[in-house]
Amino acid sequence: MAARHDPADHGGLTGPGRANDGVRSYVAGICNKGIAMTSGKIVAALTAGLMTLGTLAPAAALEPLSQERYINDRLIAARIADRIRRECPTLDARMLYAYSQARALERYALDKGYTRQQVNAFLDDKAERKRIYAVADDYMARNGVKKGDPESYCRLGRQEIANRTVTGSLLVAK
Repeated sequence: MAARHDPADHGGLTGPGRANDGVRSYVAGICNKGIAMTSGKIVAALTAGLMTLGTLAPAAALEPLSQERYINDRLIAARIADRIRRECPTLDARMLYAYSQARALERYALDKGYTRQQVNAFLDDKAERKRIYAVADDYMARNGVKKGDPESYCRLGRQEIANRTVTGSLLVAK
């Protein structure tokens, strides 16, 4: 990714006390039954790569996907970007870039040794979807986003772009 990979880019989305708090439920639901568009095009693009994983033997010491920080942070960032692009009339998604990042996420998961079955189970888990949505919602609220206030979404989106975060890398001004 062109954006830096420091999980703290989003104020520690999965930092201390958050590693298992909300990410699990989001990921499971973002792609319920494949790349469902209900979660947004960015999330679908990022998770599409995970859904097409090959079947490699899992490594002996693989952590559960719900605790895999890099994957979870990227999916949370995608959820935040999707919410911003839906609510802010002056920002949009960089869909081709999001798709390329989905492929990179796929390569990452394959290199780690996750199987298609593990990924599908993770993405289909409703509790995981809720957890990731909750982490994204918490991050947005802590950064001044208010439901029904499009400018608050725009403000966060512009800040993410300016700070060159993963979320910002998925957004572009219209």
